[in-house]
Amino acid sequence: MHIQRNTNQHTHRKTVFSAIILGVSLLLLVRLFVLQIADPSYKAFARSNYLRHVTDFPSRGLIYDRNGDLLVYNEAHYDLMVIPGQVGDIDTLLFCNLLNISVETFESRLLQARRHSRFRASVFERQISKTTFAAFQEKLFRFPGFFVQPRNLRKYTYPIAAHTFGYVGEAGPSVINNDPYYRPGDYIGISGIELAYEKELRGQKGLRIRMVDVMNRDIGPFQEGRHDTLAVAGKDLHTTLDANLQLYGEQLMQNKRGSIVAIEPSTGEILALVSSPSYDPGLLVGRQRTRNYRALQNDTLSPLFNRALMAQYPPGSVFKIVSTAIALQEGVINPGTRHNCSGIYHTRGISIRCRDHPSPVDALSSIQHSCNTYSSILFQQTINQPRFENIQQSFDHWRSYLESFGLGQMFGSDLSYELPGIVATSDYYNRIYGERGWRSQTILSLGIGQGELGVTPLQLANVTAAIANRGHFFTPHIVRAVDTPDNLQNRFGLANHIPIDRVHFETIAKAMQLVVEEGTASFSQIPDVTMAGKTGTVQNPHGENHSVYVAFAPVDNPRIAISVIIENAGYGSVWAAPLASLMIEKYLNGEVNRTWFEQRVKEADFITATP
Repeated sequence: MHIQRNTNQHTHRKTVFSAIILGVSLLLLVRLFVLQIADPSYKAFARSNYLRHVTDFPSRGLIYDRNGDLLVYNEAHYDLMVIPGQVGDIDTLLFCNLLNISVETFESRLLQARRHSRFRASVFERQISKTTFAAFQEKLFRFPGFFVQPRNLRKYTYPIAAHTFGYVGEAGPSVINNDPYYRPGDYIGISGIELAYEKELRGQKGLRIRMVDVMNRDIGPFQEGRHDTLAVAGKDLHTTLDANLQLYGEQLMQNKRGSIVAIEPSTGEILALVSSPSYDPGLLVGRQRTRNYRALQNDTLSPLFNRALMAQYPPGSVFKIVSTAIALQEGVINPGTRHNCSGIYHTRGISIRCRDHPSPVDALSSIQHSCNTYSSILFQQTINQPRFENIQQSFDHWRSYLESFGLGQMFGSDLSYELPGIVATSDYYNRIYGERGWRSQTILSLGIGQGELGVTPLQLANVTAAIANRGHFFTPHIVRAVDTPDNLQNRFGLANHIPIDRVHFETIAKAMQLVVEEGTASFSQIPDVTMAGKTGTVQNPHGENHSVYVAFAPVDNPRIAISVIIENAGYGSVWAAPLASLMIEKYLNGEVNRTWFEQRVKEADFITATP
């Protein structure tokens, strides 16, 4: 009985195994019938050599200004692609003549493509013009293994805001290795808005599978396109820029090194961001991009350097509006506190000169006349407060006010390559002088905006916006909405409050108004517009001093806050203040009526006129 049972089990297993083999064979036969007879797409494929996978690159998102004017758009170009494993005997001379390249270049590129992959497409010739493409397309069937890939390149309505827009370039190996979206030959934002909003702008690539015959001719979609995917266009960006104001600012800054940053105080939206010298953003598009980039990089004027975000200057006398606000909050002075100024301030062997002005001065008139003596005294009094155990503690407390203004740190905005500026720490001074080796007079130059202090033009404009708002600011940003104009970015809607009472900001604003009406910036008054400002002349050990000015207007309902720095231009009252007043007049009134004033600024040259 036991032997019979084993025999039955063996027979049953054999039957099951045979049934499985028969079933699989039937399935394969049915599939073969479908492939060879029932499905016509495979008949077509049988007459062809290969399938071609064509990437459909999406249109990159458009960029508009705050008024809906189109600033950046796309224009179609073509890349010639090659699959080395499919390249046969071709008329190399005809091929090279059509593309205007040498036979040596042809062989070198084909060899490079083979090294990349014999069976994957790579770029052979980039960004072919429409004329060349039209002539080449007629002969394309004679060059098996080659096909044309449509691409979009950036175009600019106006040759402005190059640093703000940034540029698009080919994705490098590190990007490709870390992000599966990108493949060799793909483009990516390299700087500016193009970098900061790359994921929004780039869209989503599509894929088309095409059947190609032995003559390299496209004979239609594979399986009627059922495996194809559609490209999804990138999202549009609606920036905060005012294109007219940006253009005007760049015109005013011709033949000058420096920057202009204009902010709408009530929102933190950047109205203009000018870095000079600049360049036409169209130079970094197309086949000449590499050559143009190299030329810009080698230019001694450093047009690629974004001074508005990355240059770090001592603020000079402009800083007095900050240090005075801190002193008022700390109670070491009140608006009526007065000090005499003899034209020079002496303290323990240190002397700081002051300009000629009426004396004595109080908190308001010290700003009005930019008194170094008053600012030095109130700085020492702030640092020497007896309630602190040591200078390190008092200095760190003073420094925390600067951080609340956004100094010494980055804003975390949507601006690429922003730098934090410089605000020295107590540890820094401890390392230089020892914990007991420094005191208020050691760092006295900070009180007048010199010494171990560096601010970016963006930070200066933001400080001015905070005073215009009487004690708070919104993170400066360059894009107000993504996709549609009403899809606003809420992340920039929270106010940053400065721990100084509003009444003290009212005092500073009043003092800044006196600067314009009866003080160092009176030359730059705007008819029928109330403006509050502060001039600065920043010491420059390498040449002529820098001209600096900050302002906001109108005083009681601020719509614009601005910082202007012109390198090697001397007094802030002579050049930076007039330029800023023209920008404010242009923005508030839509036009400038002081034509002689405008011409004077436009014709000023601080590049060719200085070594």
